[in-house]
Amino acid sequence: QVQLVESGGGLVQAGGSLRLSCAASGRTFSNYIMAWFRRAPGKEREFVAGISRSGGSIAYADSVKGRFTISRDNAKNTVYLQMNSLTPEDTAVYYCAARVGYYVVDEGYDSWGQGTQVTVSS
Repeated sequence: QVQLVESGGGLVQAGGSLRLSCAASGRTFSNYIMAWFRRAPGKEREFVAGISRSGGSIAYADSVKGRFTISRDNAKNTVYLQMNSLTPEDTAVYYCAARVGYYVVDEGYDSWGQGTQVTVSS
């Protein structure tokens, strides 16, 4: 449905910050609910954050509330994930995802990026 390309991952020390970006193709980016998921070593994929079409509704996993901020710029076809106060438990491959809809949900996404590695050292 839409091509997604993540960037911004890397190695950071505990307590540091990173900002991930996800660039989407197409002229209908504003029609999609956008979300970030992650898969940590030895764990299943988990929902991190989601944002509605206009950015008015946002949802976060409990583990990242107060530390991560999701935002989108529809003029640039881009969604962001600002990650602050990172801990080693945040180490994972982070994936951008998209689905058609109106409400932020944690399932039903059918477009996925390739993933970007985030590694947080102690």
